[in-house]
Amino acid sequence: MPVLFLFLQKKKFMKTIINLLLTALFVILLAKFMPGVSVDSLYTAIIVAVVLALLNMFIKPIIVFFTLPVTILTLGLFLLVINAMIIMLCDYLIDGFKIVDFIHALIFSLILSVCQSVVSGLNSDK
Repeated sequence: MPVLFLFLQKKKFMKTIINLLLTALFVILLAKFMPGVSVDSLYTAIIVAVVLALLNMFIKPIIVFFTLPVTILTLGLFLLVINAMIIMLCDYLIDGFKIVDFIHALIFSLILSVCQSVVSGLNSDK
């Protein structure tokens, strides 16, 4: 039983690392093709992926909880604004990552979410 548990933990850890690296790759590609987004290096993109994961894990649930009435009134569309705010916060926290304005952050978050959903769907265990 412990060997199976360790194997499953190792598999989950590897999936997390792969997802972070793919997110970093998507950040680089979006920065290359979107005029309002820039990232300095691969190292910065990896840092962006890790910081985005941490912000989505710890900060986003708190923001979603406090903005729940607005999210319900807008039928969930306010979650797009929250995602863009998380991207702008990541821009503020990381020096080598720059987004020009809120609209570019919104578009960046939409495209990044779609890319991550596609990868997650291809990577899921069925």
